[in-house]
Amino acid sequence: MRRELYNNLLAWKNSPRRKPLLLSGARQTGKTHLLTEFGEREYEQVHVYNFEQEPLLSGFFERDLRPERILAELALYRGTRVEPERHLLFFDEIQACNGALNSLKYFQEQAGEYHVVAAGSLLGVELSKPGSFPVGKVNMVRLYPMTFLEFLEGIGQGGYREYLEKLDRIEPLPEALHRELIALLRAYYVVGGMPEAVAVFAESRTLDHVRTVQEDILNAFAQDFAKHTPAKDIPKMRQVWESLPVQLARENKRFLFSTASESARARDYEDALLWLEGAGLVTRSFVVETPRLPLKSYSDRQRFKLYALDVGLLGALSRLSPQVLVSGDAVFQEYHGAFVESYVAQTLSAVLPGELYYWRNRKSTAEVDFLCEFEAGIVPLEVKAGVNPRSKSLRTVGATYALRPLLRTTLRNLRVDGDILNVPLYAAPLLPQLAAVAFEAQ
Repeated sequence: MRRELYNNLLAWKNSPRRKPLLLSGARQTGKTHLLTEFGEREYEQVHVYNFEQEPLLSGFFERDLRPERILAELALYRGTRVEPERHLLFFDEIQACNGALNSLKYFQEQAGEYHVVAAGSLLGVELSKPGSFPVGKVNMVRLYPMTFLEFLEGIGQGGYREYLEKLDRIEPLPEALHRELIALLRAYYVVGGMPEAVAVFAESRTLDHVRTVQEDILNAFAQDFAKHTPAKDIPKMRQVWESLPVQLARENKRFLFSTASESARARDYEDALLWLEGAGLVTRSFVVETPRLPLKSYSDRQRFKLYALDVGLLGALSRLSPQVLVSGDAVFQEYHGAFVESYVAQTLSAVLPGELYYWRNRKSTAEVDFLCEFEAGIVPLEVKAGVNPRSKSLRTVGATYALRPLLRTTLRNLRVDGDILNVPLYAAPLLPQLAAVAFEAQ
């Protein structure tokens, strides 16, 4: 069970203003398992209705959406009754039934005594028919692949997670722990954060088995391409998706449609990109030339980088041999540091709300990988693969726009390097926490 999500679910259960909860996210991120386990731990019984496995369930939501009737007929159908407060009602793969999705509104308004959760692929929720989404009537929670800290817990190394989460001062970690965490991070770059891949690695420590799982997940995504899009758009979808490793391998990682196809024009491929983004398979990071709040207002929506949802899947998509793990720090350097930057993008998506942004000076080659919107202000973040980074661009943006602190994440230990806070890559999930410590120290 992912600890933070579990605590959020407990808070939801005990809230006096509880609404139905909808857990969305890309396929294969563990939504069904998490909600089922939560229900089994915290309730006397869990009633699971999966609309993909049982298509006939949709018929209960066609006549009207009155919870009283729906619950009575479902009880007759299954031979078991949902008890208020004591039982959890779970609508799984809810994107397959627009009526069920819309019914959440009426459960909130007319049957608040029932504890109702739902899970659905981000794609299906995004593509739900007009009028079917109960805006304002549900608690929305999005699930991402496991972060590095969750990965540590998933492979039986939870002690390292607890140790890192207790960091409350900026000082180097003991060298032995620092090196072990780098070794574990190297494994994460290959395994990634898809729960099934992590579980297989935890059980076998065999990278070939992990790659088989990742290829199965990629095949499932490809099947979604065919299932949810018009036939004429499927080739474009594949071209954009499969071009990700090549896009990120370039020194300038800005996304170019021409890399997906020589004849590609942005307007012809925009729908394919929006589909992938809506499905949660990719994340865009938009360029900002003037870092001012809110960053969205200063971003150029036509210029962006594109990252895969999971660094492990990026390795599988690129056909990079899992055995790169045995090549020392080669995984950190591969593809111009693409895996490092993708890992940080994946981490920021999970721990910070909102879009991703990066800074680039149009008049020069100066560029900083990410701009983070923290409560205390904008913080520039530079991502480097090695231990001897040069940070000219980071200092330039800091001096030009009076931004502090300056953050850099590398293979170096936790330390302050002059005017730069260096956060080791394995501590990237703790960037908000460590930045707050740095803010307080100013």
